[in-house]
Amino acid sequence: MDTNKKENSMQKQKNKRKRRLEKWIEKVIVFFGLISIIIIALIFIFLFKSGSGIFKDVSLKEFFLGAKWYPNSVNPQFGILPLVAGSLLITFLSVLLAVPIGVGCAIFISEIAPPKVQFFCKVVIEFLSAIPSVVLGFLGIVILSSWIRTVFHLSSGFTALTGAILVALMALPTIISITDDALRAVPDHYREASLALGATPWETIRHVIIPAASSGMIAAIMLG
Repeated sequence: MDTNKKENSMQKQKNKRKRRLEKWIEKVIVFFGLISIIIIALIFIFLFKSGSGIFKDVSLKEFFLGAKWYPNSVNPQFGILPLVAGSLLITFLSVLLAVPIGVGCAIFISEIAPPKVQFFCKVVIEFLSAIPSVVLGFLGIVILSSWIRTVFHLSSGFTALTGAILVALMALPTIISITDDALRAVPDHYREASLALGATPWETIRHVIIPAASSGMIAAIMLG
């Protein structure tokens, strides 16, 4: 009886220590989270304060709907509409490129490819994710832009398509990896039940596995 009481008291003390440690860890996480928020807020305030002087000479309508951005000309113009439209266009094109390729690669790796091919593809994906965005941008300026200029007979290769391809390349490793994890998380008995009912492997992938992993696939696309 005495030994049981001692063990119980020791266990209670350990639990109390764990709870105290967890509370301290939570406080530290909250502290650093608040610091991050404060730093971001200060950066935003600094940028707004530094750039707000422009509205003395430019109206909000001209700033948001102006079609020209020439900040260093003799008569400067500060219309951000082309910048916003270009960013949206590049984002849209990169999604059109990255999502089908990324999801298709993940399905191939998870459901179709043999183990050796899976290993090789994962190595390639990890290598692609390790390439810094600066390096990809440099390769895009030197190689991709020249190729697009030559193929499409343009005066310049710095187009929205060039940017979209580079952004898609940067998003592909994330989309493929997370989608692959989501597909592998689908229980095997889903596949077995579908095949037992007479469905083909492609029908199983299309009608069973993809719907079951849809939430993870959406998260992969958003993170990519």
